[in-house]
Amino acid sequence: MNILHFIMPKAEVAFLSAESTVRQGLEKMLFHGYAAIPVIDREGKYEGTVTEGNFLRALYNDRDPDLKRLENVPLRSIMRRDYSAVSANADINEILSTAINQNFVPVVDDRGMFIGIITRKSIIRYLATVTTQLE
Repeated sequence: MNILHFIMPKAEVAFLSAESTVRQGLEKMLFHGYAAIPVIDREGKYEGTVTEGNFLRALYNDRDPDLKRLENVPLRSIMRRDYSAVSANADINEILSTAINQNFVPVVDDRGMFIGIITRKSIIRYLATVTTQLE
C-alpha cells in the first residue's frame, strides 16, 4: 500500500522552523488551533514536534511568564524529539503503531526531509472504509 495516499503535503501543513522562538511558535499554534505542530530545520529536515504541553511547561517553569521574554527563548529548548517520523516507504502497520501515541505522523523522504504528515483522521477514515468493505 502506498502511504502517500494518506499524506497531507508539506505545502498544506502548518509547521515551525527550528530557529523560531517560543513566542513565535505559540502564536502560530494559537492561530491555527492545533495541539501539536512539526518542527523542521533550515534545510527542511524533520527535527521534532512542539505540543501545547511543551508551551504550558515552558510558561509554568518560568517564574515570570512574560510573552516578551519568550521572544528570546529558542523553540528547540522546549520541543519534543520523541514524536517519531516514518519513511515515505513505511507500511500501514508502522503508521498505525506510530499514530497510537501521536496526534499525527510526520513523513520524511529517504534524505530525512519533511514531506508532510498523516493525520489520525485520515487513518481512521481508511480503517472505517476497510471495515465497511469487509462486512
